[in-house]
Amino acid sequence: MTFLDEYAKYYDVLYNDKDYASEARFIQTLLDRYVPGAKAVLELGCGTGIHAALLAEKGFSIHGVDISSSMIEKAQERRKALRSEVSDRLKYSQDDMRSFTTENKYDAVISLFHVINYLNSNEDLRDAFNTARAHLRSQGMFIFDSWYGPTVLNNPPVVRVKRKENEDVVITRISEPELRPDENCVVVDYTIFIKDKKTKAIKEFKEKHRMRYLFMPEVKQFFEDQDMKIIAAREWMTDREPGIDTFGVYFVGKAE
Repeated sequence: MTFLDEYAKYYDVLYNDKDYASEARFIQTLLDRYVPGAKAVLELGCGTGIHAALLAEKGFSIHGVDISSSMIEKAQERRKALRSEVSDRLKYSQDDMRSFTTENKYDAVISLFHVINYLNSNEDLRDAFNTARAHLRSQGMFIFDSWYGPTVLNNPPVVRVKRKENEDVVITRISEPELRPDENCVVVDYTIFIKDKKTKAIKEFKEKHRMRYLFMPEVKQFFEDQDMKIIAAREWMTDREPGIDTFGVYFVGKAE
């Protein structure tokens, strides 16, 4: 068994300090700014569905897609706990964002929390951009956030230890990154310890994640290859102009 087999089970514990509510408000601001009147949204890489649920509370109809069946199961569990007028605005599919297809068209496609950075090759990125473009209505927007290349090179990631818990477990995650500038990626070795509070048993997992960071010119080219035009690139959550200290940038591309 790998940690990925149980990832959905512990995902929300690991990120219980993430301010999803503020992020959902920021996403709403972006949608209102760039796609006024937008209602139908496709989310690629929806995870356990927290962003989707919060956006549905704000009146958006969200179709969430994730490659992990266990993530989708958690998202469906969260959906069932919502009021019917909110849950009716949510739909989930277990699928790959590089190849997902449906006949439906959307006002906006979003991909959040650096999901796009898990696509390491140009081919994978082109496929994801193609998915977004294929499901956008005319003048629709593809909005995603990404690790920003200039900042990663200027201030490479360092070893970090994260410890989170709930009533059942204590999770300790050690992240050991290796910058590979010739590949435009950071390879992160994770060591995860999960301690059961009741039995005191400890499980250990090791994972390796490859994160592709992106630069402005290549993002512009990926948009143009899909007949889209980049119309914004700004710092995630602050809306400032990107600089060499801007780790996360959101990009907005418009379907022509």
